[in-house]
Amino acid sequence: MEIRTLIKGGTVVDGSGAPAYAADVRVAGGKIVDIGKDLEPGTGERVFDASGCYVTPGLIETHNHWDGGVWWSPNLDPLPAYGATTSINGNCGFSMAPAPASEEDRQNVIDIFNYFEDIPEEPMRSIVPWDWTKWSEYKASMEAKVRLPLNFCAFCGHIPLRLAVMGQDAWSRAASPDEIARMCGLLEDALAAGAMGLSSNFLDYDKYERPLPSQLADDAELEALMRVVARYPGASLQVILDYFMRHTANDSLERFGKLAKKTGVRMQWAGMPVLDYMKPQLPRAEELHEQFKAEGLPIYTSFNVLSPTSVINFGRTLVFGQNGNPVWQELVNTPGWDAKVAMLNDPEWRARARKAWDNQFAHSYLHQPDALFLRESESGYGPIGVTLADYMAQTGIEHASDAMAEWVLNNGQESVILKKSWEKNEEILEKLLVDTHSLANVSDAGAHGKLFCGAGYNVFLLTDYVRDRNIISIEQGVHMLTWRLAQFFGLHDRGLIEVGKVADITVFNLDEIEMRPEKKTWDVWDGTGGRTYRYTRDPAPMRLTLVNGEPTFDRGEFTGRYPGRFVGPETQEPLAIAAE
Repeated sequence: MEIRTLIKGGTVVDGSGAPAYAADVRVAGGKIVDIGKDLEPGTGERVFDASGCYVTPGLIETHNHWDGGVWWSPNLDPLPAYGATTSINGNCGFSMAPAPASEEDRQNVIDIFNYFEDIPEEPMRSIVPWDWTKWSEYKASMEAKVRLPLNFCAFCGHIPLRLAVMGQDAWSRAASPDEIARMCGLLEDALAAGAMGLSSNFLDYDKYERPLPSQLADDAELEALMRVVARYPGASLQVILDYFMRHTANDSLERFGKLAKKTGVRMQWAGMPVLDYMKPQLPRAEELHEQFKAEGLPIYTSFNVLSPTSVINFGRTLVFGQNGNPVWQELVNTPGWDAKVAMLNDPEWRARARKAWDNQFAHSYLHQPDALFLRESESGYGPIGVTLADYMAQTGIEHASDAMAEWVLNNGQESVILKKSWEKNEEILEKLLVDTHSLANVSDAGAHGKLFCGAGYNVFLLTDYVRDRNIISIEQGVHMLTWRLAQFFGLHDRGLIEVGKVADITVFNLDEIEMRPEKKTWDVWDGTGGRTYRYTRDPAPMRLTLVNGEPTFDRGEFTGRYPGRFVGPETQEPLAIAAE
């Protein structure tokens, strides 16, 4: 049935950045059909009391990794409870399509999701149907088989694109002209079907310490792919850069900026170095950012207002690898508890582990025992609730690596250690929140189920920066989470409270909402008939979340409705020639 709703008595923050105003909002047929004061209810129309609340566009999740999870956790919990109405996926160069033909190449794609995003392998292999080759076929399969409470968008990933065309050679060399042409053809298929654009990765190395295939691309390949993206209005290039580990980001940004200017592509780079330890890299990053703006280029930096949280378990984590400790990552990568026990008891491995521990990245915090909190024990043996430094003092173990090895032996691979978060550079964050060429809300929600739950970062922006510290206004905060993102990503039919726009709306009392603490939920199929856990959060809660006019979160709980659609940049014919 058609759901008609009159949202009465609220304060509209329309997403444009304009001043808030008192008004009622009428929704019918999935659209906003009327905005005004003292609107009279119509026949069959639900009246929702928004007194004391803001009425805003639905919040857009800039950077998610629900690509696999939607197939087995389609509720996208807890996003509806946090006012999210659109989720953008296929980020970091990782996407579900195109799907490589060979089993080895497809396993590479699964391994990458598993290692970098903590997307469990078992359901990826057994629940995802993999009944596609091209991106357009992937979209058709999702639309036929998956019901969604949010609108779903996805990039075409550079990594599966290379694997689909080059196979295992994608890991070791530049592409030939013929291979570049075939990649461009697959990208054309994706963009014509509604992909957000192309996502590439110049940050990560895999669990074998290999740079990901995208990093083997030469300028000829990058330019050709960028010209394809530039032909599709609204589509964009996303590139993930390395301010985190090897600090190659500024050189890469300069390279991509030149190519973006040459091809006319809209580009997003992730992202501005906003952590204190990254400060030496910040001046050049800001200089390039300002240069792009001065030249009038559509090049934006994305960012998040929270420092990444690192929760370590010993069955699946990338924390050691990303912090310069390949020997402990070797333990994590070794399958089976018995094999891990043998390794932990091996004097030769212990010696290598101590050496690796002493040579981790200086900024990692892994080398500081008082920055590692022993949080959960699989066996119950413990101790928990203390730091690794406390445990060393209790046991008399002198080296932190040996102490961690003993603790893991006693407590099990699913035990959890929380690593101290990096300090944020609030000065640059406050600049980005009012910058004209920045994109907020990189949350990674949907990934890292056993590491952290990124969902809720949108609400943290509204509470910490708007309500609690008055760094920005409610109008600015909502704009950064709605219309700014909709404009950049070509989603021009939503993101504003305006007559004729899609009725993606959230209603909330700013004094009621919070980003709630992480909690475990045991709802992920483990491949053996059982369930394993992921982290989620209790509802913020929003008072109401509407997606395409239908309530997905209402009266304090998920409604069980799935009105979400697979959406992309507004459908337009591609331009005949890319910009020179």
